[in-house]
Amino acid sequence: MKAIGLIFSLALVGAAHAATLPLLPAPAQVNTGTGGFTVTAQTPVVVDGNDQAAHRAADYLAGLTRRTRHLALQVANGPASGAAIVLQRDPRAPVSSDEGYVLDVTPQGIRIVARGEAGLFYGAVTAWQLLSPASGEGDVRVESVHIQDQPRFAWRGLMLDSVRHFQTTDEVRTVIDQMAQHKLNVLHWHLTDDQGWRIEIKKYPELTRIGAWRTPPGAGKNGEPLRYGGFYTQDEIRAIVAYAADRHITIVPEIDMPGHAQAAVASYPALGVTGTRPPVSVDWGVNPYLYNVDDHTIRFLEDVLDEVMALFPSTYIHVGGDEAVKDQWQASAAVQARIRELKLKDENAMQSWLIEQMGQYLAAHGRRVIGWDEILEGGVPPSATVMSWRGTKGAIEAAKQGHDVVLSPAPQLYLDQMQSDLADETTGRLPSMSLQSYYDFEAVPKELDAAQAKHVLGMQANMWTEHMPTLRHVEHAVFPRIAALAEAAWSPASSHDWNGFLDRLPAQFARYRARDIGYADSAFAADIEVDRNLAISSGAAKVTLSNQTRHGSLHYTIDGSTPTASSPLYVNSFTVKLPTTVKAVALGADGAPLAQVRQRALDLVSLRTRGTAEMDNCPGSDFRLRIQPSPDATSMAPSYVVNVFDNCRMYPAAALDDITSIRVNTARLPRNYQLAHEQKLVVEHKGATPQGELVVHLDTCKGKTLATLPLPAGGAESFTLQGPLAAQAGVHDLCMVFTGPITGPLYGIGSATLVPADGKP
Repeated sequence: MKAIGLIFSLALVGAAHAATLPLLPAPAQVNTGTGGFTVTAQTPVVVDGNDQAAHRAADYLAGLTRRTRHLALQVANGPASGAAIVLQRDPRAPVSSDEGYVLDVTPQGIRIVARGEAGLFYGAVTAWQLLSPASGEGDVRVESVHIQDQPRFAWRGLMLDSVRHFQTTDEVRTVIDQMAQHKLNVLHWHLTDDQGWRIEIKKYPELTRIGAWRTPPGAGKNGEPLRYGGFYTQDEIRAIVAYAADRHITIVPEIDMPGHAQAAVASYPALGVTGTRPPVSVDWGVNPYLYNVDDHTIRFLEDVLDEVMALFPSTYIHVGGDEAVKDQWQASAAVQARIRELKLKDENAMQSWLIEQMGQYLAAHGRRVIGWDEILEGGVPPSATVMSWRGTKGAIEAAKQGHDVVLSPAPQLYLDQMQSDLADETTGRLPSMSLQSYYDFEAVPKELDAAQAKHVLGMQANMWTEHMPTLRHVEHAVFPRIAALAEAAWSPASSHDWNGFLDRLPAQFARYRARDIGYADSAFAADIEVDRNLAISSGAAKVTLSNQTRHGSLHYTIDGSTPTASSPLYVNSFTVKLPTTVKAVALGADGAPLAQVRQRALDLVSLRTRGTAEMDNCPGSDFRLRIQPSPDATSMAPSYVVNVFDNCRMYPAAALDDITSIRVNTARLPRNYQLAHEQKLVVEHKGATPQGELVVHLDTCKGKTLATLPLPAGGAESFTLQGPLAAQAGVHDLCMVFTGPITGPLYGIGSATLVPADGKP
């Protein structure tokens, strides 16, 4: 009972003091002491000369410290003869997991003890974080502390989609490095889909000769490549797997089946249901191509799995199973005959049978199948583990049936959801998922009892890359939200402390900067709001400042200078005369910026202009994407908010007194979306000309027509539309509808400006 009481008291201390340590994720138990230890270039990192695992962890610690703090620590064989950083494996270490460790800082040095190599590695990561509390170089003092730490969940994952957009091997290593430094241990690597086949399979070379490449829409225009793609050779994959293993990360490969198979069918048409060869898809969404279910295709899939298993030693192999629209199976006499032959109920049962064949094949080789929660449809194979992405319902159902589950729900843990609604965000899906939404996610559904909850292996965030064409896009989407997920997955639920997490983030931001990670500062970015129409009518603007987290002190200027700690502190709304420019920034307790300075011009032109992020959906559909003009853009801007189901935007609360014309900056965008059965939801607005028009309606999309601006039949992909707007008084919403065939392009509005009678907005 005394031991239990001690652990409980330490846990309470951890909740109180973890926020003061620059550690992410927060350790399970923390107890601070008095005094401390200064690490210098003369401080050795000491290990048992016979323990290669300890040497690897020590080398990793020394390498990180050298690269991020420019402090060159030397690894030496023990025993230590004086003050030192000591790493030691001990089977008696008081932790409950091989990933656990004990770390002590005293005036005599730093000592890390763990049962296993993984625990020693994570102890080294914690030591590195203690040595990098903020920006700085050289010697560093660490205060005395006792840390006893182990993870809450065994599966702490990140899914990287390398199909929709391809990352180089160095870029994949960058992701792996950051995962390790956040104590994540599973990289779910999405390698095959409709838009590309990224893994070399020697028995089937057409998969990469044909399937790894696609011809983009608009190829050769505006920087769009003539063909897009790439693949990883087996030697490259072996090297990446080894690199991840050195950082205690298991790579779980995903080979999608029976759907998302268009690249494979493009390579070998006989694998498909129709026998015809489609192109490798350039469309995002749900494509119709499924694998056949004949013996030839089953043998192909087993052959692929043979080579996959030879490359990836992971227990789990991911087989997808998601978004397999069954239209081709339903229309195929051969597939229907196969269903009858196997005495199956329907196409869902056919999918379950296929997944079970793969599950049995993997089990015969000592592996286990994992798939998205659609594998529950038609009866989940007994050996399967379920990754729940369509909310948490699949996880609840699977756990109650006795299956292991990983929580990975959309949109909560989908990193392609935008991080905020700020005007300067880049691409992604909407609605946005904030940093706090990641931190607050609870992986164990309350619907599960204690026995069922044991089936929850952990949680995973998914980085789908349809709209993330470069590593910079990926980094912006992943960081720092992955830090929030890491703490939710590692630290005890009882010790989660949102404000403490925010206090520790600036140190993590400094580490990102030291490693050139393009993280997003959206959670701390200043949002500058005004009542537009009141400002237009009065010549003065009442300014309100805020940020997403309500963390940090907001400072501002109105004279064009850069705000600092000596600039006015924002307390309440303030009024400025037009024209002016307001700049604002959130500062931490030490006066350092938590985000880049944001600014907003306040003049009649800007107040009468709505940017793409400042417009609303037209009634009828809440689907929103923020996309770039080119699907494979290499820059982060410009971007446009669109609704692929209704090419229509609302300019809200337009002050129309004295307005005589409208100017709309517009972009012609590829309509490269496969919507499967939802295609019927796409709204077509018939135009007066073959290419269509932008029609502006008053109040509603069926209201009075105020303007009709013809769309150009060709020419530049970005252009400005301008024309007269019928005179109207008062404040009204404007519905801006793009007419034309839904087989044609989408149109995005970059900005819309109301122009008064004098022609000077």
